[in-house]
Amino acid sequence: MKKLKLNITRVLVAMLVLTSFVACDEVGDTDSGGTSVEAMAGDWFVNVTDSDGHVIAEHALHSTYNTAANDNTMWIDDHENGYVIKCKVTVDTKTGTFNATSAENILDGSKVTITDGKIEKGAATSKGGHKVDKISFRAHFDYDAAGYDILYEGHKRTGFYEDEY
Repeated sequence: MKKLKLNITRVLVAMLVLTSFVACDEVGDTDSGGTSVEAMAGDWFVNVTDSDGHVIAEHALHSTYNTAANDNTMWIDDHENGYVIKCKVTVDTKTGTFNATSAENILDGSKVTITDGKIEKGAATSKGGHKVDKISFRAHFDYDAAGYDILYEGHKRTGFYEDEY
């Protein structure tokens, strides 16, 4: 029995030594980095109006986030809270601007043109009084023959309780 106990102890010690070298092996750079539009990505509380100034939605939650291509394009998505928009836009991260020409609105199959899109750092104030980024853009949907644009303007969501709507 003593011989068997000694062999089990040796095997356990050998396994512990071998796994301790493997477990601490770091392979390459573990920082995955960011996306091409991370400076412009986020959640936004947006007020939506038409060209005549009629309010369509107030404080509707919208999101901007990178596309799978990670090539200076991003999604604008209202999660069907505002004027039903989810389309890809082309961004210029240096100037904070974005636009789209006849982009597919995947929520309703229409085509949408986005103009005057911009994100301004620290240019808005949240509900709780915090300085946050501002987003604004104009959208024209192809089904609107009268030429109305939908105007979007809002501020970045902070995640603080006092800033939620």
